[in-house]
Parts: sequence; C-alpha cells; structure tokens
Amino acid sequence: MSEENQISQSGSGLKISNDNVSDKFNETYKKIQIKQEEEATAATASVFGLDYMDLHQFPIGPEALKSVPQADCIKYGLVCFYRAFQEIRIGITNFNDNVIDYINALDTQEADTKKKIYFISKSSHGVAMSLYDKLPKIKTFVSGFKIDQDVFDKFKEELKTFEDVNKKVQEIELSEIITLILAAAIQFGSSDIHIEAAETRVIVRIRVDGMLSEIASIKKEMWSKIITRIKLMAKLKMNISDIPQDGRITVVLSDDKIDIRVSTLPTAFGESVVMRLLKSSAASLQFEELGLIGSTNEKLTQAVEKPIGMIITTGPTGSGKTTTLYAILNKLNKSNVNIITLEDPIEYKLPGLNQSQIDHSRDYDFAKGLRAILRQDPNVVMVGEIRDGETAEVAVEAALTGHKVISTIHANSAPAAIPRFLVMGVKPFLLAPALNAVMAQRLVRKICKNCKEEIKISEEELEKVKKHLSEIPEKSGFKVNFDDLHFYHGKGCETCHGLGYKGRIGLYEVMTMTPKIEEVILSGKVSEYELEKLAMEDGMIKMVQDGLLKAIQGTTTIDEVFRVAM
Repeated sequence: MSEENQISQSGSGLKISNDNVSDKFNETYKKIQIKQEEEATAATASVFGLDYMDLHQFPIGPEALKSVPQADCIKYGLVCFYRAFQEIRIGITNFNDNVIDYINALDTQEADTKKKIYFISKSSHGVAMSLYDKLPKIKTFVSGFKIDQDVFDKFKEELKTFEDVNKKVQEIELSEIITLILAAAIQFGSSDIHIEAAETRVIVRIRVDGMLSEIASIKKEMWSKIITRIKLMAKLKMNISDIPQDGRITVVLSDDKIDIRVSTLPTAFGESVVMRLLKSSAASLQFEELGLIGSTNEKLTQAVEKPIGMIITTGPTGSGKTTTLYAILNKLNKSNVNIITLEDPIEYKLPGLNQSQIDHSRDYDFAKGLRAILRQDPNVVMVGEIRDGETAEVAVEAALTGHKVISTIHANSAPAAIPRFLVMGVKPFLLAPALNAVMAQRLVRKICKNCKEEIKISEEELEKVKKHLSEIPEKSGFKVNFDDLHFYHGKGCETCHGLGYKGRIGLYEVMTMTPKIEEVILSGKVSEYELEKLAMEDGMIKMVQDGLLKAIQGTTTIDEVFRVAM
C-alpha cells in the first residue's frame, strides 16, 4: 500500500485506508440527508395537521406488518407500524383521497378498532418495506385461527367432485374438517355452507349457483366438537344452544378475502349452522357485467345517470339485489360524488363509500339512519332495504329534495312495487315524481362453456317459448327470427363438476316512469296488471322474455328460465 493510500495513527500502529474514510464520509452524509428528510417530513405533517413519526429506529412488530399486504403498502405508500388491542397506527408518505379511501376500507378484524394516521418519510417507508422480507410466510387465517396454507391448497387440488369431499372427510382428523369444508366451498364456487345435525349423522351441504347439494356426511358423535370450533371462530357464546346466534369469520386468501357470516339455529337434533360466503370480488362487479341487454340496459342506464330520484330493485331473497346495488354504486363512485350507504349488515366494503351499519340494539334502524344520512350532504344514498312505511316516506322525501336514492323492496315484479309502496302509506302525489325506475330480477344458472352443446326441445316447449317471445313489444327493439331458434344445454364435465352449469346471470325487467304510468299512480287506483300493460307499451320486456332471449343466445337453458321466472 502506497503512502498516499494510508494514514498512520501515531503510537497505535493502526492504518486506515482512504476506502474506510470514504465509507465513513458516505455514512455521515447519508445520516445528514435522512435528518433533513425527516425534518422536511415533520414540517409537511404539520401542514396537513397530521402527527409525524420517524420509523428508522422504531420497533415494528410482525403483527403490525401483516395488517396490510406489502403490495398495497408499495402501491399506496403506506405501512402499518403499530398494532395493539383495538388500535392500529398507519404511516403514509402521500396524503390523497386514494390513500385515505384505502385506509377507511381496511378490514381490521375488530369492529371497534381505531385507526390513527401518521406522516412518514419515504426513507422510513423503505425501512419498513425491508422488514417484510424477514417475515415468515403469512398463512391463510380465519379470524385469528390460522389454517395451514399447504393443507388448504392440497384439499382444493384433490377435490374434483362432491363425492371426493365425502371420501376425504372420513379420512382426516377432526382439526382439519373445517379447513376441508371451506376449501370445498371455495373450490366449487359456493355461496353458502349448511352444516346440519340430523338424527344419526351430520349433513354438510353447499349452495352452488343457487342450488343446494349434499357433499358430506359426518359421524354424529363429532358434532359437539365441530359446533364448538365454529362458535369459537365466529366469537359466539359457547354455552348457549337454545337460541339463534349470529357471528362473523374472515378468511384471507392469497388472491381474495372472504367474509363469512355465521348463523346458528336450534333444531330437534342439535344446532344447525349456515355460513354465507361473501367474496370481496363480488363487490367489484361492474354495471356492464350485470347481464342487461338491449333496451333494458338503455332504460336502466338512463335512470342511473339522472342526478336525482329513486331507483328500486325488487325480487325475493337470493335474487342478486344487493349485487346489483353495488354494481350501480361502482358506476357512480367518483371522487366528486359523496355516496353514503345504510346496510344491515354491511356485506361488502367498497373504497370511496361511507358505509353505515344498522344496529337495532341501539335503536339505530333504517328510518333513523336515513334521516341522519341526509344531514351528511350526500349525493347518492343507498338504503339496503325499504321495510316499513317510515323508511319509505323518508326515502321518497330524499329523492324529491335533490338526492339520488337506490334501494330494494320485496315484490314479485317491477309493476308490483308500486302497490307495495302505497300499502306502506306513501302518498301517490309524492311517489310518482320521486321514482325514476323500478327493476325486478332473478338469477339463473349459466350453461358451462366447456361442455355446451345444441339440443332439440319438444314441440310443446317450443310453442310455449314462441308464445312468450311473440309478446315482446315492438318498441323494445328486439326482433326474433322464429324460423331460426336454437337451444342449448351443458352435458356435464369436470369444469362444472358434472352439473352442466357454471356461474349465474340476471334476468331483468325495468319499468321507467312515463306520463301515463304517473297518471295511474296519481289516481290512487293502481292495478299491477294495468301498470304492466303501460310499461310494455313503452317497451318493457318481462323477466321470462329476457330469460328466453338469453336462452336462444346460448347463455342459459329454457328449463332454468321457466324454473325461475314463471
């Protein structure tokens, strides 16, 4: 080493190279840069009125990091750096609507958890991101109860048919039964899991595309342990079995998050459990994906685009009304629109929306909640369901005072919703100008694309189809070639688990307000039949007609249409 490349320290014999000096200089310079960045960040935090935090020496625990996926932390420039009982602290590098909307929608597992926001520097954020690499593999978990991800994935791969589930359930340990049932439900695209105590066994059924199918039978002596585990996961009272209970579980998957609504009911042979799977991906359904066609799509689109007035959807439980409401909200969800929802319960959490949960135990019902919402300066109000006259009156008043209101009501058809409102006590002279559109809907199963084939139907069925299609009003814009009708079904394959169907689509009828319909409503002498006649003169097609149009297009079968819409 030459003399210019070393420095001698007298009396010590220590030699320090220029490389060491350079490293020390760089380290000092870096510390100065970080200090300056932190000072600037603290000043910015003060401008925004936020607390400031330096994470360079802050001990961030793994439970805090696991609260937010690393990909989201990078995307939004944030990190959860502290988590304790009913409190999480989140650091952000940018202060904008997208970041705040994400934090507001963040599921913290606990209903009363408080979220506190701090401003942090980009270098602090980088320090936190580097800690993710040191975390152990984050496994799928159920409301704090960890599930072995490898076992979960293995079950999904092995379950090709319903029979596979029953065979597997006889081979595994009790501790894996719930994992198996959840894996089966997700693998087969189920919306509900039914676990029912019978006299000699426990029956497991799942609802796939609206139809219940038995997938397993479990020994009766195992029931007490299974129900205990489910109650523990759903935070239900273990010592109560003679009254119904409701709870909730959350399953976080690698590509989705599923909230599970749990309901128990005492029966003759023990408690029955129903678990409703609420996939967050269902809430992202776009308006264009609902399955509206032709003039039906045009009529509803025009109603949605009006700045004020009511849009009502009707149908029985399980007909997809909530999904339709969320699709409409997705279409309306913009930064310059204040959307507030009133739900019982909140099924899906959407960024950008202010969602309020009904709580009857605290006397917070739809009517009181709706009045409170109107003081929050909303542009759009979504009411989960109009159940009584008071809620109906407030909703109508809201629509008449410059708000867009969307909601649901129980009725068998679009025209039938009008008499339902009047029976609730809504005044005709208020209802007529408040309504923009009423939509009725049902869900039918779609033919599996992998095994779809053309079929011939009987002459009797063909005549029935032609009769309904011939009644489609000319003003609707639909023209049917009766000499070239084709029909299809699914023969059954591995993709659809032998059912011939895969997924569901809506059947719709949309009645929009016309001067003649308003005149009938204002008269107070409302006939459902007369309203339907006037709506069809305006071009409305009925649900059965909408379904048959989709059947000849190869989307569904005529059996499904007549099963659901007749």
